[in-house]
Amino acid sequence: MRFSPRRALVLVAVSTILPAFVAVAQVPAAVDQAVRAIFTGRGGSGRGARFGPARWSAKGDAYSTLESAANGGADIVEYDAASGARRVLVTAGQLKPAGAAQPLDVENYEWTRDGKRLLIFTNTRKVWRQNTRGDYWVLDVASGKLHRVGAGAAEATLMFAKFSPDGRRVAYVRSGDLYTEPATGGPAVRLTKTGSKTIVNGMTDWVYEEEFDLRDAFRWSPDGRLILFWQFDMSAVRDFLLINDTDSLYPFVTPVQYPKAGTKNSSVRLGIVSAMDGGKVTWLPLHGDGKEQYVPRAEWATEHEVLVQHMDRKQQHDWFELINENGRVYRTLFTESDSAWVDYADELKWVKGDSSFLSLSERDGWRHVYLTSRFGGPQTLVTPGAYDVMSLEAVDDANGWIYVMASPESATQRYLYRVPLREPGPPQRVSPADAPGTHSYDISPTARFAFHTYSRAGRPATVDLVSLPSHAVIRALGTPPVAPTVAIRQEFFQVKVPDGATLDGWMIKPHEFDQAKKYPVLVFVYGEPASQTVVDRFGGPQDTWHQLLADQGYVIMSVDVRGTPAPKGRDWRKVIYGNIGTISSQEEADAVRAMTRTHAYLDSTRVGIWGWSGGASSTLSAMFRHGDVFSVGMSVAPVPDQHLYDTIYQERYMGLPQENAKGYESGSPITWAAGLTGKLLVVHGSGDDNVHYQGTERLINTLVSLGKPFDVMVYPNRTHCICEGEGTTAHIYSLLTRYLLTNLPAGGR
Repeated sequence: MRFSPRRALVLVAVSTILPAFVAVAQVPAAVDQAVRAIFTGRGGSGRGARFGPARWSAKGDAYSTLESAANGGADIVEYDAASGARRVLVTAGQLKPAGAAQPLDVENYEWTRDGKRLLIFTNTRKVWRQNTRGDYWVLDVASGKLHRVGAGAAEATLMFAKFSPDGRRVAYVRSGDLYTEPATGGPAVRLTKTGSKTIVNGMTDWVYEEEFDLRDAFRWSPDGRLILFWQFDMSAVRDFLLINDTDSLYPFVTPVQYPKAGTKNSSVRLGIVSAMDGGKVTWLPLHGDGKEQYVPRAEWATEHEVLVQHMDRKQQHDWFELINENGRVYRTLFTESDSAWVDYADELKWVKGDSSFLSLSERDGWRHVYLTSRFGGPQTLVTPGAYDVMSLEAVDDANGWIYVMASPESATQRYLYRVPLREPGPPQRVSPADAPGTHSYDISPTARFAFHTYSRAGRPATVDLVSLPSHAVIRALGTPPVAPTVAIRQEFFQVKVPDGATLDGWMIKPHEFDQAKKYPVLVFVYGEPASQTVVDRFGGPQDTWHQLLADQGYVIMSVDVRGTPAPKGRDWRKVIYGNIGTISSQEEADAVRAMTRTHAYLDSTRVGIWGWSGGASSTLSAMFRHGDVFSVGMSVAPVPDQHLYDTIYQERYMGLPQENAKGYESGSPITWAAGLTGKLLVVHGSGDDNVHYQGTERLINTLVSLGKPFDVMVYPNRTHCICEGEGTTAHIYSLLTRYLLTNLPAGGR
């Protein structure tokens, strides 16, 4: 190959890849083996108790779950909640199709209300994040008849099948259209006829799935006459092409209709169609242009009315409206507004015979529960006080209580409280007072029982069945927790930074810690509105890996900066509006400066930082903006340029790029790439449909043009989790371990 000066420049720019790989031999083999053991399930990583999936019965006095059968497959078994009495509802043998060698592999299941029929989801296929396409089978329990839904359809092409309220029909999506057919088997009726590459009915586009967690996009009416559905016209959304270089002789591309910040969205509308014979669709009237608004939630309020939640494109206004089935009667119940953004209502809880519903709002500066009448009138604040309700868990309408998750005393913990529904009153803690940490619950329909999951830092999760509101343990569920290979030495702290904010953090120290020595620091970061890192819970294999690193001679540290979704009030969370990347990187650097100044055992000259996704972007910002603090960075699947991410997420927190050009430029790490002075590793999957490898390639070009040395690892065709393929997860954490040990000298001095 002919040598050229231009090629020589590229070799100089990325030449530090070579020393990193040469130095691999210097990493202790035992450490690498321990890392691989953690992420292949052989290292006792302490994932905690396993239980489920489990379903509460309609009455809430029993639950069903899957249990392995002796001859393969799984039985569906029911347990009485109070007594523990067990009975087999359906055997694996009953789920064996005629002529099949094995019973169906049950991915999910649904009962009719009367328990006479069972719908099985099996043979599933991944569609972006989850397995939402596959085959469905109906079992008639009394007769034992088992038949496949959509029998004439190709294998694994059905989505979101579900029974009608009376259990007589099944509706599903196939190739972008809605179908129904008798639950006993028979010819299907195609309700919509517009499904194509760009128009889909009853399902959503990529960005709704990712950012609104909306996939299943149709709803049976309570009387089973009608179906409410979303229609997406994606013709204005450009394709992003994922290139696969390895799975065939010639590369091929997979197009993903992906709207990047500032570009055109799908046009979305809501329709109502007859569930029996399809025909004319009634399109519901919504304010504004379908391309410039979002419809994150919609559901039937009565047999004749639909409650619709829709938002403007900037997500600063959220309307809740009742619309009659004929689309003619239209009433706005209330509107949420915020100068930053409004969080969409993930789930509404109906009370008082479906005459009112509960939802969350930050209108008084805290996230609280409000009661809204379906007939109009002022809303009622149900949870007053200077604290955040983190989620609305359940309603005990009969006894006048609601159950919420909150943590008024510590933003790092999670507890269950109950609050009076009829009259305002103080929250009453239900989670045990002697169990600090993180609690979560799956509460029965009558709020009499709950599956309770509990963990804390260094303590793997346990699962119990408890009674409410006493929280008395009825019995332990699942397998006992598996202890991690090593005890995790995690301590929580608070640090005040110069802008006046007090930040929560944790650190993990070596087991052979010597306070008289100075240790290098590795900061684990996220730093964006989608997640906290500083929570008092067990983090599974990653926590075990952090402790393994600590025991090589590091102090691992994490800090939640402002803008992360901590329960500290609206202003804490939304101070970063229009300015993601700037405040967070400054506060991360300030936190490290404060901690190294006040803790003599932290070495300010040896500080590294690492993160994934939003944390990878934060890592780049820290390395480029604050090179005086951070000398080593490991960035996994970053967004170097905010213009490249999707509309819903990026515009929610940054506004439109056409209106906030300065914010997008300042918040994008790539803008500050000239500031890189330390060692940087960037890792990405080339098949990432969420955070595109495109951004990393642009960053590579920028760093090369600046003459900056850096290291890159690309995992072919892996998605955002970089987890596909045997050994991939172990490989990436082994890579991170080697890079850290090579470039940030370990050990106390």
